[in-house]
Amino acid sequence: MNLDDSVESLKAQIANLESELNQKNQAVVQLERNVRELNQKVQTATENAQPTAELSELEETLKRLMTRIAMIVQGGKCLFMIHDPETRELYAGKPALGFEDGQLDDFRFGEGEGASGVCYASSKSVILYDTETDIREDSKAFAKLGVRNGISVPLIVEKRDEETNAVVERKTIGVIWVFNKKFGGVFIDEDVQLLDRMSRNAAAVINTASTFRKVVEEKEQLHEMTDALTAGLVMIGRNGRVLQMNSSARRIFGLAPTESLGVRTYDQLVKDDTVRSVLVKALSDETDVQEEVTITDAEDASRTFQIQSTVVRNENGDMVGTAAIFSDITELKNIDKLKTAFVSTVSHELRTPMTSIKGFISTLLMDEEGTMFAHEDRLEFYGIVDKECDRLKRLIDDLLNVSRIEAGASMLPNFEDVELHELVKKAIMIDNGSTYKKDNHTLNFEIASDVPKIIEADGDKFEQILHNLVGNSLKYSPDGGLVHLQVSMKDESTIQFAISDKGLGMTPEFLQKFGQKFARADNRDNRSINGTGIGAFLVKNFVEVHNGDMWAESEGLGKGTTAYFTLPIKQPEDDGSNASLSSRVAG
Repeated sequence: MNLDDSVESLKAQIANLESELNQKNQAVVQLERNVRELNQKVQTATENAQPTAELSELEETLKRLMTRIAMIVQGGKCLFMIHDPETRELYAGKPALGFEDGQLDDFRFGEGEGASGVCYASSKSVILYDTETDIREDSKAFAKLGVRNGISVPLIVEKRDEETNAVVERKTIGVIWVFNKKFGGVFIDEDVQLLDRMSRNAAAVINTASTFRKVVEEKEQLHEMTDALTAGLVMIGRNGRVLQMNSSARRIFGLAPTESLGVRTYDQLVKDDTVRSVLVKALSDETDVQEEVTITDAEDASRTFQIQSTVVRNENGDMVGTAAIFSDITELKNIDKLKTAFVSTVSHELRTPMTSIKGFISTLLMDEEGTMFAHEDRLEFYGIVDKECDRLKRLIDDLLNVSRIEAGASMLPNFEDVELHELVKKAIMIDNGSTYKKDNHTLNFEIASDVPKIIEADGDKFEQILHNLVGNSLKYSPDGGLVHLQVSMKDESTIQFAISDKGLGMTPEFLQKFGQKFARADNRDNRSINGTGIGAFLVKNFVEVHNGDMWAESEGLGKGTTAYFTLPIKQPEDDGSNASLSSRVAG
């Protein structure tokens, strides 16, 4: 080939390169135009706060942007890494071109660590020629992800003066990588220059997208936190539009968890007139409101809520809406009622034996000479006084036990080997002579043959459990009938006790309260029966401190009740978790 031919060949190559460069420049210009449009779109989305849909669309657009960048510099993969000022690390942003989901979840490097850290810290481009031979930390990590080579430039966001267009602030937010030069080639300085030019506009979009993602994540975290509240939360704008309603509030107002709020106002979603009037007052008067309301749900069950609304204001002090918290205080109100009823009941219970004692002692004192009453009458009077004193002592002991539990005083069980069969026989014999047993009562017991004779328990507390439950069966069977104690094996290590009667029975609602403090069934048949609701509460805790369980079953009012409790044959090893009955019950 002569000199002229060489020159012509060189001119042809130069012409081809110029043509290729012109095409790439045109592509870059088009890309810059697309980037500016995308940036404006992201800013608009951020201002309008349409997180879920906009974020998904934004990620797709960013993915197309990265595809164009990789195509222009002839790379197979593209990735941007964002700087986290809190951890001082660079982490892989989303989306990432050419990588599978989850591959980059733990991909983080320090500010000056590896090629990525150097690029960020120095704000200078980096060429990674071969990941297999490069000793930098992230090069080894890139190699595991199928990366052979790559180029990186810093992502620099510039803030310009609106009038002069001069750069007034420059900030490096991360780096962008393009990997795996196509056709087996390597990246050169011209590729770096192209990527650097494209990164200027891409940085603004990525920065805005990262900020938008952070806002969306924080909003989702806030939503999850408020949605987990047990109290109902409703946030209402000044125009009455419901901006947020958590799961608890949706349940209160009968809305499905997935039901969209749309642009509906509170008066469209809240049907209760009292609640609406509270919200109207909070919005119209621009004041905090605290009210108690009773709301009836779709099943005609009424619950009491305390509404506390707070005015929400912007930085200028102008009202933008109100936030209302709905706290369910139904149980607190029930406890108040129970306490009121308890005080009344205890007053009556204390007065009854005291009246009898006072009456008979006064009668006996009237007989100064000892001639008014026969010896048998005096013994009868003394017997009545003795029984009333015992009754008074039982009531006081119950009250003291409850006080010890709530005050945190130790009530440790004294576990030892006890003779189960003998204790059951003894308890039934005593209850056969109790004041609760009438002539028309039949009281018996049955112990299965496979029930062991010896168990590990606190003998005194075990007797109290039996006496209380058997006594309740007798007491709440005013018309008599059979009261039967059945002892059997529930499983190979647990004994089950069942005390059944033919008495007044229980409603399904009261069965759920059985064993709660001060709980007594309220119906016309048992109002004349003495009791405070303390005994079953103490028994339940005595059973639980034995690592057992207690419950009751009944087919309804007038159909009798069966009270069950279980005890283990052998108590588990003490791991310190059952330090005392009081700490277990009180809290």
